[in-house]
Amino acid sequence: MTDRFARLFAVLPRPLDPVRSIKLKLGILLVSSGAAGLSYFWLQIGGIPPVTSAIAIGLALATSQVLAHGMTQPLREMTAAARAMARGDYSRRVRATSRDEVGELATAFNLMAADLAAADQQRREMIANVSHELRTPISALQGVLENLVDGVAEPDPATLRTALTQTERLGRLVTELLDLSRIEAGAQPLKLAILDVPDLLADVVAEAEVMAAGAGRDVRLDAFTRPDAARVVADRGRLCQVLVNLLDNATRHSPPGGAVTVIAYRNGAGVTIDVSDEGPGIAPADRARIFERFTRGERATGGGTGLGLAIARWAMDLHGGTIAAVDPPGGRGCCVRLTLPDAAALN
Repeated sequence: MTDRFARLFAVLPRPLDPVRSIKLKLGILLVSSGAAGLSYFWLQIGGIPPVTSAIAIGLALATSQVLAHGMTQPLREMTAAARAMARGDYSRRVRATSRDEVGELATAFNLMAADLAAADQQRREMIANVSHELRTPISALQGVLENLVDGVAEPDPATLRTALTQTERLGRLVTELLDLSRIEAGAQPLKLAILDVPDLLADVVAEAEVMAAGAGRDVRLDAFTRPDAARVVADRGRLCQVLVNLLDNATRHSPPGGAVTVIAYRNGAGVTIDVSDEGPGIAPADRARIFERFTRGERATGGGTGLGLAIARWAMDLHGGTIAAVDPPGGRGCCVRLTLPDAAALN
């Protein structure tokens, strides 16, 4: 019945659509309804003094205009704010004091304006950060190539290694930007499978050891899996990407001769994986920010792009899990904790 009435009202004519002021529409509505009532009353009792009728209608129209001003002011403010947004100004807000539908609309408009302002600020920061991250390796690579062309430097292995390192950094940044773009667009579906956790950790530790050795890092990597966490349901490629990134960060910031430890265990209804190092750690105030794009924390000193942990957070969100920096064991170093739900929680 409600749908039938909704369809009926949807096809009814709208005679007031040409009127461009909602205040005037309210006035016409009030006068029209009042005139209809007076006409019926006039017919029933045989007449009403015309002066009295005119005064009553005039008072009704004036009252409607006064009261409608407060009702329509938020709408005018929203119109002005929307035009300002079209010019790139997201600072305008609407006064939302009424409790009716217009007040709810004004509140929702303010929330939308705040979200748009935050998104615009993030866009500006990302452009600036990408430009900075690209400029650094490009400048270094350009300097090396100019020296080779001018004959200042010889194409010895050390010089070529420097050029290769900067090229790899550029490639890593572009790859991570593409990964982040695909994940945010939802174009990276998960390929879930039952994974053997000890084998998974052995593979990522072996890859991280090769990376650490290639970078000249003297760090020991250990992996432990408790029996109750021997299986996990996840996308092997994505989970390996997350763990390798965490291990690479841990080995980069560990002191020479330090140890990086990976422990998998069951915690509640899911599997938890802790990656711990013996480096300077992350201040509690920065632990949430390190998962934002291009945020590397105070301890990050080169090498990273600031995108790896942002991609790790997105990958864990796709799995229905979490990633967070927690208090390290013994109060020393850094500990990043992954939580993966059981297979039933992903269905």
